[in-house]
Amino acid sequence: MKASCKSVLVLCCCSIFLLGFACCKKDSKGSVDTKPIDTTAKPTKSEVDFYLTTGNQSSLLQKQNTILAFGTGGSVYPDITVDTTQTYQTVDGFGFTLTDASAGLISDLPSAMQNNLLKELFGSDSNSISISYLRVSIGASDLSASVYTYDDMPAGQTDVNLQNFSLRKDQSKVVPVLKSILAINPNIRILGSPWTPPTWMKSNNNSIGGSLLPQYYSVYAQYFVKYIQAMKVEDITINAITVQNEPLYGGNNPSMLMSASEQTDFIKNHLGPAFQAASITTKIIAYDHNCDRPDYPLAVLADAGARQYVDGSAFHLYGGEVSAMSIVHDSYPTRNVYFTEQYTSSTGDFAGDLKWHVKNVIIGTMRNWSRNALEWNLANDPYFAIHTPGGCNTCKGALTIISGVTRNVSYYIIAHASKFVPPVSYRIGSNIPGSLHNVAFKRPDGKKVLIVENDGNATQSFNISFNGKHVATSLEAGAVGTYVW
Repeated sequence: MKASCKSVLVLCCCSIFLLGFACCKKDSKGSVDTKPIDTTAKPTKSEVDFYLTTGNQSSLLQKQNTILAFGTGGSVYPDITVDTTQTYQTVDGFGFTLTDASAGLISDLPSAMQNNLLKELFGSDSNSISISYLRVSIGASDLSASVYTYDDMPAGQTDVNLQNFSLRKDQSKVVPVLKSILAINPNIRILGSPWTPPTWMKSNNNSIGGSLLPQYYSVYAQYFVKYIQAMKVEDITINAITVQNEPLYGGNNPSMLMSASEQTDFIKNHLGPAFQAASITTKIIAYDHNCDRPDYPLAVLADAGARQYVDGSAFHLYGGEVSAMSIVHDSYPTRNVYFTEQYTSSTGDFAGDLKWHVKNVIIGTMRNWSRNALEWNLANDPYFAIHTPGGCNTCKGALTIISGVTRNVSYYIIAHASKFVPPVSYRIGSNIPGSLHNVAFKRPDGKKVLIVENDGNATQSFNISFNGKHVATSLEAGAVGTYVW
């Protein structure tokens, strides 16, 4: 053998020896590490968009840079399995109540600032949160500067023909703001709710409490008809109405008590027929009060005469459990359920409110068949000064408006759904492992959306499992994540 060949052979043997040594090196305990080198290519492009809000506000609906890609490998983490073969209700939208106070504060902003704000709230681009559902008061709510209805009369006088009916009080602020919103989103759904009828229709002739006198049932039904028609003249479509805001509480200003039997009678014999006669297609929604009294909407729906006119029932969650919505839905599955109000307080804590409201108002209502989810007030001033005598002075809006705009906790609560789940999306299956409360949707464009709230006390890693593949992620305690793929 030539010397040159011997040199090559020696070099080859040394190379093989060194390669084996590198692959079979000993650890500090003298054991041989035979673990193969991982040559799997790491993903360079994320398949899942991830938006995060944390309780400490270090991240506020912020898109994360983490690369999340589905793979076939498993892990020890719990799985949230998203299943498009399990389908539930269609979503109508997410949003707030546009109170008189909200409309006034928005309309008083400089024109350019107002326009930019409304685009941010109701637009459809990447800089918007795409609110898709609004509630308005029919007449004053307690977040109006004064109490009024559309047919107020001097003491001792009545107007049974509603000749003095007028939207005048709404035409200075509420109507113009609604028109500006509709110019941005013509498809937004609007729900109207009365706090009180004109006091001359009531048993106590007062804006607080009392009940609707039976002799005015038909007149009040025409009041609703006139309201819907008058708003239509303004090019504002009222998609649905509730018969009475919080009919079991007569202590607000304004307010009115209405029992389940009274509401049944009013719908069956007056409101439903009046809508039918006037060819009004606006949905009639019963109840509109807390989850602790599902017997109320069940009583209305049990009457076939009333049920023929009722689209569904609306709920708040100042009492009871959100699961009451499923009780009503399951009893009458052809009738819808809605969630129309929950407020955040000026004395509340961002982290605590974020957790509770996303868990209950967003995830809880959707997992219990609701077609919408609404927080209470869209905007307040820094002093909570705009309310009726005795009205709420701690109701914190999604926005605080003075010379500028501050975004509060309910802005992010709603935005985690409204920005990513447009109307006509529908809920799909997902399990809840431990404290990882969640709800999943499929959008009209085919994308899937998963909203997760970590209700535990520590950071939790988990897998999102879909079609047999998995992606690992994590949320710190109290954080909310929306995932889109």
